[in-house]
Amino acid sequence: MVVGSPTAREPGGSADPPVEQATGGSQRAKALVLALLGSWTFVVGAAILAFWIVDALIWRILVPYDPEAFASATLQAPSLAHWFGTDDLGRDVFSRVLAGAATTLTVAPAATALGVVGGILVGLFTGFYRGIADDIIMRIVDSLLAFPLIIIAVLVISILGPSVTNVILVIGIVFTPIVARTVRAAVLVEREREYVAAAKLLGNSGRYIMFAEILPNITGPIAVEVTIRLGYAIFTSATLSFLALGIQQPSPDWGLTISIGRAYLQIAPWEVLFPAAALATLIVAVNLVADGLRQVLEE
Repeated sequence: MVVGSPTAREPGGSADPPVEQATGGSQRAKALVLALLGSWTFVVGAAILAFWIVDALIWRILVPYDPEAFASATLQAPSLAHWFGTDDLGRDVFSRVLAGAATTLTVAPAATALGVVGGILVGLFTGFYRGIADDIIMRIVDSLLAFPLIIIAVLVISILGPSVTNVILVIGIVFTPIVARTVRAAVLVEREREYVAAAKLLGNSGRYIMFAEILPNITGPIAVEVTIRLGYAIFTSATLSFLALGIQQPSPDWGLTISIGRAYLQIAPWEVLFPAAALATLIVAVNLVADGLRQVLEE
C-alpha cells in the first residue's frame, strides 16, 4: 500500500482543486486506518500501549495506596491486601507499578519528540541541499553513530548530573543523528521526483519545497521511526534510572525500582518481577505498533 504518494504538477500548472485534495486525503487516511485495524500486531500493540497511557493519566485514581508511603511491613509476599507484595521500605509494589508508568511515559515521548524534530530538520537540510554542508554534517553523524548510544548517554549524564530534564535532553540529542539519517535517505529519493522539479520551476523557495512538498510525502518513514525511537527511549530511560543516572528516589520509576529491588531478588523477587514485566510489556507494545505500521506502509 502506498499512502500519501506524491502527484506531480506540470510546470506552470495548477494544483488539484481543494475539494479533490481533501477527498483524496480522506480516502487515503481511511484506507490506512482500515489496513492498520487489519494488522493483528498493530492492534495488539496499540491495545497494550493504550492501557499504559490511560494508566499514566489516571494512576492516582487506580492505586490503592500512596506509592511513596510506607503502607505496611517490608518485603511482604503478594496477598489480597498487597497484590504485588511490598518492597524493602514497605511500599505497595502494585501502586508503584501503576504510578511508574507516568514517569516513563513522560520522559520517553518528550525525548523522542526532541530527537525526531532535530532529526527531521537535519535530514531535510542535508538531503535537499547536499554539497559540502551535507558531507560535513553526515561525517559528524557517522562519527557519533560509531559509539554505542547508551555509552554516550551515560557519559553525558555523568557530566551534567541526573535529572529528568537532562535525561530528556541527552536521549533526544543522541537520537537526532539516527533520525536524521532516515529522513535524509527519504529526502534523497523524493528530491528527484517530478513534483519537486515542478515546484522549483514555479519559483518556490527551498524552505517551502522541503516543508510543504517533501515533508508531507515522507511521513510514512518518519511515523515508523517515531515508534521505533519511542521504544528505544523507554529502554534507555529505564537503563539510566537503573544505573542511578536518571530518575531519582522516591520516584516509582520502573528502572529505578528494578535497580533497588535487585538486592532483594532472592528473598523478594516480586519487587523486581512486576516492574520488569510492566517495562517489558510497554516496550513490546511499542515495537508491535512499529512493526504493524511498517508492514502496512510497505504493502
